[in-house]
Amino acid sequence: LPRVGRKRESERERESKRARKQRSTMTRDRPECKISPSILSSDFARLAEECERMVSCGADWLHVDVMDGHFVPNLTLGAPIVKSLRKNLPDAFLDCHLMVSNPKQWVPDFAKAGASLYCFHLECLMDDGSSEAQAAEVSALIDLIRESGMKAGVALKPKTPAEWVLPFLDKLDLVLVLTVEPGFGGQKFMADVVGKCSVIRAASKEIDIEVDGGLSPSTVDAAAAVGANVVVAGSAIFGSDKPAEVIT
Repeated sequence: LPRVGRKRESERERESKRARKQRSTMTRDRPECKISPSILSSDFARLAEECERMVSCGADWLHVDVMDGHFVPNLTLGAPIVKSLRKNLPDAFLDCHLMVSNPKQWVPDFAKAGASLYCFHLECLMDDGSSEAQAAEVSALIDLIRESGMKAGVALKPKTPAEWVLPFLDKLDLVLVLTVEPGFGGQKFMADVVGKCSVIRAASKEIDIEVDGGLSPSTVDAAAAVGANVVVAGSAIFGSDKPAEVIT
């Protein structure tokens, strides 16, 4: 019985990824579609098991929300959790979203822990989109992340203009567009914000554009329509009786 169960999960995962690949190749204007369940909505008492369940259901990535209680008014996961997940899931893509005031400080810890992607908030280093000094600091941090062996991403809060990130696209692997205010899960999707994805996609057909906040089967089409190809969903997946169907 255990062998049969594992076979079913593997087939389900392959079918899910084939379906998303087929959808993404129809457009040719963006990278392959990916689903990244947010483990902030998981049962923390069974975190490794929950992550394994998401992978078996067809998840492409696992989204790890890191909050320091300063940049956002909440405390969540840190590098030790990422290290434990990497030990249990050696092949998983750990998509780490750093909602922290000093993102440079944590680069070595997350690299050592095994993070696949390190995404920091542009607002930590920039409050003026025209500042050359601030832009240089952002560029240096991107370089540090990549030199540490991780992919580099930049996150934008809902009120941050998409134009601020455009000068860095050639150095980035991903831009995360938040469609809720960062800090808490389960918020309502902000439809008026997702349009900034179109500005980023017009500037690059190669970069991953990730959307996070209130995403569900009823809102994902709005994000896809403006160029997003990576979808983060927490409550919609972990709260479902059929998470594999939601992921697909």
